[in-house]
Amino acid sequence: MAKVKYVVATLLIVSAAAAFFHQRIIAWLVLPPYIEWAAATETAGVAAGQALTEQQLQLARDIGILQPERVRLVYVDEVPFPYHNLLLKTVGEALGFIGEGIINNAQVFGYSIYVRKDYSLTKPRLAHELVHVLQIERSDLTTVVSQHFADLATYGYENSPLELEAYQANKKYAELE
Repeated sequence: MAKVKYVVATLLIVSAAAAFFHQRIIAWLVLPPYIEWAAATETAGVAAGQALTEQQLQLARDIGILQPERVRLVYVDEVPFPYHNLLLKTVGEALGFIGEGIINNAQVFGYSIYVRKDYSLTKPRLAHELVHVLQIERSDLTTVVSQHFADLATYGYENSPLELEAYQANKKYAELE
């Protein structure tokens, strides 16, 4: 009986510590490999992607991007994710990035915007993605990814401050169309 109480107490302590330190655990274990992968994905996208049209460049300038000529659109069958890394895959599923029934239509990696080929990139949708480029341009990829992971754990996707800022661009440019 004493062993059972010890095991239960140990599990409770470990669970409480994991819950309390979950953001630190994510920062130590998840962020470094994800950021390394995201940086490599940006580099590949900048090399392979297509430049913005003049109209898209103007939108990027209106949003405040300082170097809109660096932005590249990369049209893909599926927006990339590091499925090969079991830890990142598990966290991606837990945070709702990937998984059954989840379709990621577009995602920003620095100056690269990966877009599914069958996704209609309307002006409001492009504005949303360009705000994410701006967020990264204002600081850096590491800071934005770190903030986004922490915000997802705290607020969820829909209420994440970075997403709320991007949704404002959706609304603004939808009203102007």
